[in-house]
Amino acid sequence: QVQLVESGGGLVQPGGSLRLSCAASGFTFSRYAMNWYRQAPGKERELVAGISSPGLSTNYADSVKGRFTMSRDNAKNTVYLEMNSLKPEDTAVYYCNAVPIYYGREYWGQGTQVTVSS
Repeated sequence: QVQLVESGGGLVQPGGSLRLSCAASGFTFSRYAMNWYRQAPGKERELVAGISSPGLSTNYADSVKGRFTMSRDNAKNTVYLEMNSLKPEDTAVYYCNAVPIYYGREYWGQGTQVTVSS
């Protein structure tokens, strides 16, 4: 069974840092580009960051550029999102997303809550 399991979310003060992880199983991880999305109540789901396979190319939303870093470890079937200088507007549920490089379906994780508040 295909699974994407996010972890690492929690409560952090403004200016703090968190590191999210997404563990993948049940599919050929190296054949998928990976994305992090986030969604806050009342807002549309937003693409935060994306990474190619094997991970030589990354892209970021303007709102997080310079503060967030995405990476992947194909040997561990895991992607990461390092979040620094966190702001209250970063508060959201963060979702891991897998997109096949060639033909196929996408996969989504259940999400992990990130709350930035003092």
